Amino acid sequence: MVSSILSRPLRHAALTGVALAALGALTAFAPRPHGCNLAAADAAHAGPGCARAWMDRNLKLNDILAVGTHNSYKTAIPPAVFALIRQVESDGGKGLDYGHPPLDAQLDEGARQLEIDVYYDPKGGRFAHPVLPEKAGVALEPERRKAWSQPGYKVMHVPDEDVLSSCPTLIGCLQTIRRWSLAHPGHAPILLMFNAKDDQSEVPGGTGGLHYDEKAFDALDQEIRSVFPPQALITPDDVQGHYPTLRDAVLHNNWPTLGQARGKVLFALDEGPEKVATYRGHRRSLEGRVFFVNTDETSPAAAYLTLNYPIEDTARIRAAVAAGFIVRTRADEDTVQSRTNDTTRRTAALASGAQFVSTDYMHPDRRFSDYTVKLPHGATVICNPVRAAAKCAGLPIESQP
Repeated sequence: MVSSILSRPLRHAALTGVALAALGALTAFAPRPHGCNLAAADAAHAGPGCARAWMDRNLKLNDILAVGTHNSYKTAIPPAVFALIRQVESDGGKGLDYGHPPLDAQLDEGARQLEIDVYYDPKGGRFAHPVLPEKAGVALEPERRKAWSQPGYKVMHVPDEDVLSSCPTLIGCLQTIRRWSLAHPGHAPILLMFNAKDDQSEVPGGTGGLHYDEKAFDALDQEIRSVFPPQALITPDDVQGHYPTLRDAVLHNNWPTLGQARGKVLFALDEGPEKVATYRGHRRSLEGRVFFVNTDETSPAAAYLTLNYPIEDTARIRAAVAAGFIVRTRADEDTVQSRTNDTTRRTAALASGAQFVSTDYMHPDRRFSDYTVKLPHGATVICNPVRAAAKCAGLPIESQP
């Protein structure tokens, strides 16, 4: 259905800044039951009905463990297009053979980390004629073509090949997430991880991505801020506070409390040193920016790390998390674990301490196996095994309805 592909405009213009701020204040915290002991040793001893209030006061944003999705926007490749991909990909396209439901459905199912790949398209129309879908005779919805023709960031996986997204434009993706957030006040914080892609097309006659300069990254920040007001965001400035650098703030555990972070999102730029340097510019840390950046633990801008290999990187993940950093890792990759039903990497990821564990299989792909990645007992968010293993006393931070 087109409604699941293209997001309707977000209509909250009638809410003034004051009203939005009041809404954020009301929904960030659950009412505290009378007589709660918020100084108790753990959530179980805070008193009847007091577990959430205790967690909101005593846990920080980096004390959680949640599961999310990889390439969250991606839908299944049409069979006719996949047949052409098999002819050009060395592995027959096996690593591309997966897809996800719309973003709001994933959030409903418990995802608290989403990944979005964006391509810069300031004039519009750059990616409006993908080669392989057109060669395969795949009819694309007029609404999708219209969205592709408009200026602004586009969302897709591989130019000219794997181009179909549940939300073709970044604005559409963000509006879907924002609407869901407003409809679920008090949800646990959501990490939105971005790849700023400039891949060149490997298809003859195709169209590659544009280079990212500071202007491109300024436009990316602006698109995000056009959908998410300040009170809905957790930014590097919010964490840095009065500390001289973001890293100093993180090492002093200046992340917001869980209660302060509820109902909000934070953004992480998952890129290498060159793009990170361009995004950071001449800033001491990330002053004024929307994104936390993937960088090493010694950088003044350090707060977030992408460490995708939980077996090989176990020691580094645990050390980084213990020091205060937020880490995202992956439980599976390129459909390999699903095809073999191998849970070794999943087990390592969930035990690693990484706050966000990404998967392509919140639900199993029965063509391959029963492989899936979820937290136990229907939990959406639990206490972090490295930072806060005993604090929740086995109680979930957030569960699915």
